[in-house]
Amino acid sequence: MSRNLGMSKAEGKISKKPLKMSATFKSIRSLQPLLDRVLVQRFKAETKTATGIFLPSSATQSPLPEATVIAVGPGAPNKEGVVNPVSVKVGDRVLLPGWGGSPIKVGEEEYHLFKDAEILAKINE
Repeated sequence: MSRNLGMSKAEGKISKKPLKMSATFKSIRSLQPLLDRVLVQRFKAETKTATGIFLPSSATQSPLPEATVIAVGPGAPNKEGVVNPVSVKVGDRVLLPGWGGSPIKVGEEEYHLFKDAEILAKINE
């Protein structure tokens, strides 16, 4: 079994371009996170006010994006083998770091997988 590591057969050199891997899902609901991973969908910022004024991207991008939890894994086992459940549940609003997560695209929608420990806060409103 060989793996494609970005190596050109003709040149025998490793490419500096990262390989893009993609998966096709009919629905995001068919994806179940494993262990302590959490599937989220970031909120889309409004680009226009109620009165029709278009907002610049600098005014619509939050340094700490908010997201809605779509699915959660069962939790990860600790050193004693006891499973620690994730700290959020489906439907929760959470605050994410400005970086990280594994992006997953389904159609035109984009989702991200984060480890439970990477989620910064749960928003209770």
